[in-house]
Amino acid sequence: MINKLNLYKGLVLGEGSRAISIEKVNSENIYVRLHSDFQRRIIPTQLIIDLLSHLKRKNISIADFNRKRRVEQGLPHLFSFLNLDYEKFILGYEATISKLCEYELNYLENLPKKSQATSTQLPKPFILLAGISGTGKTRFVKQQAQYFKQDNSNYCLVPVRPDWHEPSDLLGYISRLGNNGAEYIITDFLVFLVAAWKEAIASIEQGEISYNADCVPYWLCLDEMNLAPVEQYFADYLAVIETRHWDNGQYSCEPLLKASVFKQVADYAKLRASLNLQSDKDQALWDYFLAQGISIPPNLIVAGTVNMDETTHGFSRKVIDRAFTIDFGEFFSNDYQHYFSPATQPKALSFSSYSQVDATLISEDKAKASIQFLEAINQVLKASPFELAYRALNELLIAVVCFKPESPIELQAVWDDFLMTKVLPRIEGDSEKLQEDGEKNLLTQLENVFAEQLADIWAEDKTRPDLLRESLKREELAVSCRSKKKLSWMQARLSNNGFTSFWP
Repeated sequence: MINKLNLYKGLVLGEGSRAISIEKVNSENIYVRLHSDFQRRIIPTQLIIDLLSHLKRKNISIADFNRKRRVEQGLPHLFSFLNLDYEKFILGYEATISKLCEYELNYLENLPKKSQATSTQLPKPFILLAGISGTGKTRFVKQQAQYFKQDNSNYCLVPVRPDWHEPSDLLGYISRLGNNGAEYIITDFLVFLVAAWKEAIASIEQGEISYNADCVPYWLCLDEMNLAPVEQYFADYLAVIETRHWDNGQYSCEPLLKASVFKQVADYAKLRASLNLQSDKDQALWDYFLAQGISIPPNLIVAGTVNMDETTHGFSRKVIDRAFTIDFGEFFSNDYQHYFSPATQPKALSFSSYSQVDATLISEDKAKASIQFLEAINQVLKASPFELAYRALNELLIAVVCFKPESPIELQAVWDDFLMTKVLPRIEGDSEKLQEDGEKNLLTQLENVFAEQLADIWAEDKTRPDLLRESLKREELAVSCRSKKKLSWMQARLSNNGFTSFWP
């Protein structure tokens, strides 16, 4: 059981959140939800009243207090800043703290089981689901949303049209037709973006957004995403997604829809109503949009379903580099024998709050091993169009943080999936592009490196944990090395056709 004093100090006053996150209650990892429930339901105890009174006497604003707390990373430093005796102030309220924590823990331990269910964080909020038609890619996205909200209000399906060639097809546009002045024509995509913001936001102070760490993920499905050129109609999103940033509960992102657009609109009230922001409680968010524009919410996950045939468009590396690509047939294969009685299910997937990994988030040995792994891969890819850059390393480290491997085999499972989702999707071309010399090519060289780096899971009789699926009893599943099978498939395709790619 958690030390109740540390729990209160961590959740209410911002200390020790990382230490708390690795604790457990009833063997369930519920601290993300615990944090938010605690803060939303906290009552103004005498400790908080006294602290606020002290701030007022010292003429210290709440914003300065929160900013100092984020910078200092610890209560002793903060209380020194406030000229308070840390031990005397905190421990003087131990009885109140203990009673309140008992109440909160009792509440959380009696939550329905579904509320305590954990989710797996995706390293990227933009995923490509590639596979042949009819495998259940769109249904998968809807099911993911339903894990978090039974009414599926956190799910939106947007069918992509072949004639989409610019971002306004998704984000809307200014219309000057009629006699009532300029009007902004909104889209389902934009309305859904705003709905995700309403779910995610905890507070806005002086232009800084604090978000609910356990807010529900909002799943947007772009159905048949590559019927139109993705680089054209999705250009704004692809650029802005790289600007997302988290810092101790604060989130920032460049706008998809700039504030200057709003200044052209004649009827603010009509636009506000169209975005479902007419309530008084949405005033702060509406004011923020007017001042800063509308950016990507921290809890938005965009999933594009992809079929590769003569009617669709391919992907540039700009798209692939910014996506988490899932070969649906390999990760969530159809099994006719279990059509009526499935034995497995996808894990509940959510968004991560990492834009970059620092040394406090990952152990030194895992970071060092992962860097060496990527360096070995890049030695083969150097001087080719497929060479990996800093973004690849950052996203590999984010994947390690998200999937939390505890053993060498689990770490190699993360690497294996990274090869499948980030490295192999980049590789395509004919024999010349893949540097075929009659005996070897890039694929055969990669096979040698993969076999060495994934030594614990590479052999035919070896298995590794499945990171994205589980049994219906929520037990761990074991699968064979995915990148080995995919690499062999790509090599056979090159030998038979003189051309290969990752895409089925």
